[in-house]
Amino acid sequence: MTNQGLACTCGAAAAYDGWSCSQRGEDASDHVLSLPMPEWSVDESSQQPFVRYRRMLRSRVEAVDDGWFVDRVGKLDAAVAGVDGHGFEITPYSEALIGGRSITIKDETNNVSGSHKARHTFGLMLHLLVRERRAGADADRPPLAIASCGNAAVAAAVVAAAERWPLTVYVPEVAEAAVVARLRELDATVEFCPRVDGEEGDPSYLRFREAVRAGAVPFGCQGPDNGYTIDGGRTLGYELAEQAPDIDRVYIQVGGGALAASVAQGLSIAGSSASLIAVQTEGCAPLARAWDRTAELGGLDEARRQRASVMWPWTPTPFSAATGILDDETYDWAAVTEAMAATGGHPVVVPEPAVAEACEVGRSATGINVSPTGSAGLAGLLCDDPPAEAKPAVLFTGAQR
Repeated sequence: MTNQGLACTCGAAAAYDGWSCSQRGEDASDHVLSLPMPEWSVDESSQQPFVRYRRMLRSRVEAVDDGWFVDRVGKLDAAVAGVDGHGFEITPYSEALIGGRSITIKDETNNVSGSHKARHTFGLMLHLLVRERRAGADADRPPLAIASCGNAAVAAAVVAAAERWPLTVYVPEVAEAAVVARLRELDATVEFCPRVDGEEGDPSYLRFREAVRAGAVPFGCQGPDNGYTIDGGRTLGYELAEQAPDIDRVYIQVGGGALAASVAQGLSIAGSSASLIAVQTEGCAPLARAWDRTAELGGLDEARRQRASVMWPWTPTPFSAATGILDDETYDWAAVTEAMAATGGHPVVVPEPAVAEACEVGRSATGINVSPTGSAGLAGLLCDDPPAEAKPAVLFTGAQR
């Protein structure tokens, strides 16, 4: 094991204790710390994903001591169960007949906190605990921060509450009352962030970035802010690869992009050749715009050097029933673009009526209480209409609250 940190896509090496590239914001380039792609390795004796796939987790590599790591995962998982009612286990998948075709559906709606997002935050907490162990028992715990209006915020708050680690959540003024109430039940500090005239981008994200610059740990689901967030997210791709090895394409809803980046990497590590098809709505589609601009610039290398020419905040104010994917920017756009290009995939932008229709159809066909955000990948599949012989998969990522 080495104390060295990850490398950024710009080529710079990061410090061991860094969460993001020190050059971020210093030039026009895109900056994301990238996790190595490990060899496929599964502990088939466990159904707890962070134990089953631990040899592929960066946090386990940095921990060195396998026994300590397995024990710490178990303690954190038990604490999460004490907060949320249950811990992590392999989530189910099924085949559903929708629109005359068989579709593999991976169901995350009953995962910790009601969505896939807790995979990211549980993975981040493991990194924090490994670093805390290295620093010693007397080390101060830095505050945690996240910008989110829904599932990611609740996921962060559940995991933070399990460790009694202070967390501030930056939310837009339109955040759902039920979400805010749950955050406060979990002892998270909630900061409402109104839009400011003349200020571009999500105000919640902007206030979150200010908190990080002041010393908070980025405890969310954006790769540029914390490259290690992909670590836990990959477990979803690992599970899907084991459960449905024959799929040839996967439709994934995209907001900030970490879900699609994580699953694509997990599938690739498992040896899957499934194409990544990234789905956004017509009310907020910065990734599809970036895909076109990347081609115009001659490829991803040049696009990364000219981030502002490829990825900038969506205007007017994003809108959709799929509120969880209304990120003003696709923060992990480059990783998702790279995965689409490598697998023969492409972006799909769905009209707003298709979002509600797909959610209704998905619920009816499966009996799963999925939200419009959680079923947006299905909307992309139905709009894309792949060949009859295709073997598609979609992710139902969040429950209707």
